[in-house]
Parts: sequence; structure tokens; C-alpha cells
Amino acid sequence: MDVHPAGTLWLAVQLLIRSISMLGLTASRLVASSLVLRRALTKTTWLRPPAVLTYASLLLLCAITATANAQQQTAESGISSSSLPDAPQPQSDQQSAAEQTTSAEGSASVSGVVLDVSGAAVPGAQVSLTHRDGTQLRMLNSGGNGEFAFTKLPAGSYLVIVSAKGFAPFTSAEFVVTAQQSYEVPTISLSVAMTDTEITVRPTDVIAAEQIKAEEKQRFIGVIPNFYISYVHDPAPMTTKQKFSLASHDTFDPVSLIGVGLAAGIEQANNTYAGYGQGAAGYGKRFAAKFGDGRTSDFLSHAVFPSLFHQDPRYFYQGTGSFKSRLVHAASFAIITRSDNGKPMPNYSYFLSDIGSGALSNLYYPHADRGIGLVFTNAAIGIAGKAGGTIVREFFSKRITTNVPGDGKP
Repeated sequence: MDVHPAGTLWLAVQLLIRSISMLGLTASRLVASSLVLRRALTKTTWLRPPAVLTYASLLLLCAITATANAQQQTAESGISSSSLPDAPQPQSDQQSAAEQTTSAEGSASVSGVVLDVSGAAVPGAQVSLTHRDGTQLRMLNSGGNGEFAFTKLPAGSYLVIVSAKGFAPFTSAEFVVTAQQSYEVPTISLSVAMTDTEITVRPTDVIAAEQIKAEEKQRFIGVIPNFYISYVHDPAPMTTKQKFSLASHDTFDPVSLIGVGLAAGIEQANNTYAGYGQGAAGYGKRFAAKFGDGRTSDFLSHAVFPSLFHQDPRYFYQGTGSFKSRLVHAASFAIITRSDNGKPMPNYSYFLSDIGSGALSNLYYPHADRGIGLVFTNAAIGIAGKAGGTIVREFFSKRITTNVPGDGKP
């Protein structure tokens, strides 16, 4: 039986494929190539030996190539499978490190209580958590019991600064906290803040000048001078210059001259001091006498003797207390006055000024009226007039006086 060359060759190919299959390999391209070769051999009845050998060589080369690729893939697969359970993966290492960092940061806390020097809690105090360089991290207010707490803090060094209204600022010592540590700030005791008080010190003569200037605006019903009453209970003492200045302002005030003219007219009508006579000449002499009495009395009682005895020539309005106490205070002023340092003392100025003014009146009163009687008569009239004037000032002057600056005795 003749064997067809193509059949013989096909048989060889089938044997080669089975040998490859026994190695446990699958090669789809090798199978496909064998099918193509079979069709070619079937269609060609007589193949030349070189062509047959060529096809067989190609088929063998494909089989070897497929076998080598399959073995390499199998080896790599085995190595990868065997090494996966034991070998650490880079991505897994990074994720684990990040989780450890996250757990370490934000796990510390800082707490404390704000107290004052007596140990009482200070609620509502502003508590700041800062770094050493002053960088503020967080801020909160202390609770009702003075407590505060900063949580979820990273490890590091911190300072606590506390400020509260009415207290001096507090800064703690630097402290270090580690991860997951609960740090409690030692005693926070706030001291009372020092208040800055601005005190303006002015010379007493400047203060006295301002008070005298205000007194020179005081007038009964806005017309009659009422300069020598102080509605300020404790005014600054007057200097000698100020005493003479106020006396000049008072005694030469135009309204005071009108009063002198009225008093001279009354004496003219009553023919008081008849030696002056009547008519214009008599009125002129009476006017001059009253003007002399008033000017010498004012300067002696308000400037000369107060400067010598360091007494204050003003009457000090009481304004409070019982009627009796106010009456005694006003009536006794002609006898008891106040020194420049505020202490009570006998009113030498008023007594001596009335005596001195009466003595000087002997120089210009009629000869028939001169003598020791004139001196004491004028002195008694002066003292009685001053006592009556102070009573009027105590009970009635404030109501009818303009530009009153004070309220009297506190």
C-alpha cells in the first residue's frame, strides 16, 4: 500500500502536536498553523521534499517559541504567587506610616483652672495657647468655674496666656507635651491690675485765683456785689496779693459807690453829724466820710489784717444742718473766722479793722463828734453790720445771688 507523502507529513505533524500537549502546553497559534498546513497538503497531491521540509521546519519553530513563552510565564507566575504572602508592598508601607502619624498627632490635651489671688474662680477669662515665638494656635474663654481645656493637640512646646478684665495678664512658663499626654497647667492666679491714675498738681494760688474769679461774678439780684462769700466749703487759701486785689475790686465797684451815696443822703436828711452842715457842701462831706469809712474798713478787714494774721476774709456758707446751727455759724463769724490753713481762730481782722477804721474817722469827722466814743461807736456799728450781713448771706443770699458755684458744707 502506497503512502502518500502528504499523509506521511501530516502524520508527523500530529505526532509533534501530541508531544507538545504532553508537556502541558496550549498554543492556539500552533494549532492554527497546523490546520493551515493540513489544507495545503490536502490540496497539493505531490509536494516536493524541500517544500515539505520547509513547512515542517516552520511548524517546529512555532512550537519551540510557544513552549519557551509558556515556560517563562509559568515561572514568573510561580515566583509572584510564592512571594506575595511574605514580601511587603511599598503602597501598604506608606499607608501604615500615615496611620501611625495621624494617631500620634492631635492626641494631646492641655487644661487648667483660672483663679484670682483669693482662690476664687475667674469665669470668662480669655485663654490663648501659643508657641514660644508668640504664634497663637487657639483661644477660648474659661468656664463658669474658671476651667479651660485644649484638646486634639500635636506634641510640642506651648505657652498659655490669660487675660481678664480688671486683672493683670498672666503668662505661664513654657511646657512640653507628648503624644496622648493630658497636661494640666500649674496654678494660674491672676492679680488685680494696677490702675493708672493721672493726677494734675497745680499751685494753690492758681486754684485760688480761679475760685476768686468765680466769686467776683456773684451779685445779689445780679447787681450788688457779693464777693466775700464762698459757696465752696473748702476753697484754696488766698495769697496776700489776692486779698488786696479782691478788696480793691469790691470797695471800688460802681454799685458800692452808689451805696455810699445813698448812705450820705440818709445822713443828710437826718442831719446826722450836724457839723457838716446842709446843702451840697454838707452832702459832699458826708459822702466823703462814708466813702472813707467804707474803704478803710474794707481794706483793713479784708486785706491788711487778714494778711498779717493769715486769716481768710471770706464768709463760708454752711447751707446744711438745723436752723440753730446755721444761725450760730453765721452770727459768730464776726468773732470766729477761719485761718489760711482752715483752722478756726478769733476774728482779729474784723475787730481790729473796726477799731482802726473808727480811729481814722477822727481825722475827718466834725470836731464835736470826735473822740473815743466815735471810735467805739463806729466799731460797734461795724461789728453789728457784719454779723447781720452774714446772717442774711446764710439764709437768703444763695436764692438771690447769681453765678453761685458750690453747695456749701458737704
